Amino acid sequence: MEWAEVLADPVLRDLPYKIELNEYGKIVMSPASNRHGAIQGELYSLLRQQLHGRGRPIVECSIQTAKGVRVADVVWCSADFIRQHGFATPYPRAPELCVEIVSPSNSRQEMAEKIALYLDAGAGEVWIVFEDGQIEIHDAGGRRERSAFLDPILLEF
Repeated sequence: MEWAEVLADPVLRDLPYKIELNEYGKIVMSPASNRHGAIQGELYSLLRQQLHGRGRPIVECSIQTAKGVRVADVVWCSADFIRQHGFATPYPRAPELCVEIVSPSNSRQEMAEKIALYLDAGAGEVWIVFEDGQIEIHDAGGRRERSAFLDPILLEF
């Protein structure tokens, strides 16, 4: 299955799940809690306020990776990225910052794979945000103590 087919399928439009495609073109779904949505909103607002004028955040951003289309919960795209790619769906490469919020259904292995896929697709940094507020920051060199985008990262939830 191709991403355009997923977007066009009326049966999939109103599902209360995040939909992604794996490397075999199969649909992968994971449910999201209201807390997940609240954290997503906080991250969007934080990035919009703190990085205003230098780019834009996007929620539920589809990205083509080496193992299919993954949908980051929140991304931040520089103005140059937007000029180059517009709103292509999915993006052919990852925006500069990709953020995943860990749901109860996500495994550690799945999160490690997403970090690697986003970085390999061009992200400069990947944040993994846990529902308890803990944040892991990763770049091509591994886990970092501080973000190159925001320091400190102050979320209210």
